[in-house]
Amino acid sequence: MNLSRTSVTLLAFAAVMNCTATPPKAAAPLASRPAIVAPPVASSSVENGAGQSLRKSFWLARDPVQGSAIVARAPSATTAVFFNGVPVALTPDGFFLIGFDRDAENSASLVATLADGQRVEQYVPVKPGNWQIQHVNANPLGGAKTTAEFLARRGPELARINAARAIKVMSDGWRQDFVWPLQGRISGRFGAQRIYNGSPGSYHSGLDIAMPTGTAFVAPADGVVVLAAKDAFTLEGHLLMIDHGMGLNSAFLHCSELLVEEGQLVRQGQVIGKVGATGRASGPHLHWGMKWNAARVDPLNLLTSN
Repeated sequence: MNLSRTSVTLLAFAAVMNCTATPPKAAAPLASRPAIVAPPVASSSVENGAGQSLRKSFWLARDPVQGSAIVARAPSATTAVFFNGVPVALTPDGFFLIGFDRDAENSASLVATLADGQRVEQYVPVKPGNWQIQHVNANPLGGAKTTAEFLARRGPELARINAARAIKVMSDGWRQDFVWPLQGRISGRFGAQRIYNGSPGSYHSGLDIAMPTGTAFVAPADGVVVLAAKDAFTLEGHLLMIDHGMGLNSAFLHCSELLVEEGQLVRQGQVIGKVGATGRASGPHLHWGMKWNAARVDPLNLLTSN
């Protein structure tokens, strides 16, 4: 779907620390896909007097799984939607986006407030993710986190990241079928529990694709650049963050070069940067992390060919 006119006002994404980068299967073509359209009328729909279909319950594009972001649609005449008690943005045609963190609970609630004041409440089960164990021969802190120099640099970096998180973008990129930013060997998967020199560490929060330094990568969907760290950050290196709308963000770490500017609108398939090993990285690769609001989600779940 083509991106609607884009404006920047206020929302979120996180920095990911270290990574290293089994090849993806055939990547989807780097071209815009049709937008998600209204689902077929289900048994939960009825017709009004004018012969129009009325949705009586929520529709989800697929079953919720830990680490997934899912397009959904509200019942007809919905004026507000609440996901686990928190309001979420709703399009005029009743679509919205929800995300399930890597460690999400095993069920979630959706509540719709209708124009006549009635409420529709629906509970959905959340399937557990299948997370790998990954052994990494490295210091999880890179041997630098306690140094005064690191701490002095890290404060301003985090301030920039938090400012980017506060940016909200009006974009329809979230409604597209996402494409691979590049093809290459996958060296790290989202959600993998990392063991550093025998000691358990945090889970890996993105997808690592290993390719030589200088390999170009593209925007997986339409969006707006909310952060472009032309001066390399201590951990992320040259960090690029793109907001796809509805609270869905992509972050690309360790780049050797950034080819877009903050505030720039980008289109799906557009070259936006080059692979590198800047920041804390054991070799050249692209780390692609995604968040829906505060929930970390797996990029693979948004790809048509995964």
